[in-house]
Amino acid sequence: MAAGYNPIAVESAWYDWWLEQGFFKPQLASDGKPKPQGLFVIPAPPPNVTGSLHIGHALTTALQDTLIRWNRMLGKTVLFAPGFDHAGISTQSVVEKRLYKTSGKTRHDLGRDAFLETVMDWKNEWVIFYTFFRACISCTESLPATKVG
Repeated sequence: MAAGYNPIAVESAWYDWWLEQGFFKPQLASDGKPKPQGLFVIPAPPPNVTGSLHIGHALTTALQDTLIRWNRMLGKTVLFAPGFDHAGISTQSVVEKRLYKTSGKTRHDLGRDAFLETVMDWKNEWVIFYTFFRACISCTESLPATKVG
């Protein structure tokens, strides 16, 4: 037996199976509409691409995940929809500071297209969305093309 909890070993054994079973998808009534018990939705914007995950993200996600699970246990149609970066201004600020610190240039020196490419490189460097999604066990990974509600 392992000396401590190893999330990588646990996830590798269970996570793909949970996805295959559809445990994170909203459960609808037989007519394809939300269950009569009600509908509960949390749109969850992930952390900004301005840095790494921290305890504040863990607390928020834990509370949201708890509410999602509770409402599932109440029999409701539940959707925990992970979103995308919601703080473009702060991301721009972080990238601009980094750009100036590393090259002495501003976004104006680069021009719009080159600066946007620099921002995308920064975003890809952090790859926070996947980390956030894996930490957020009850998130709905892929949504149906139809609207819930």
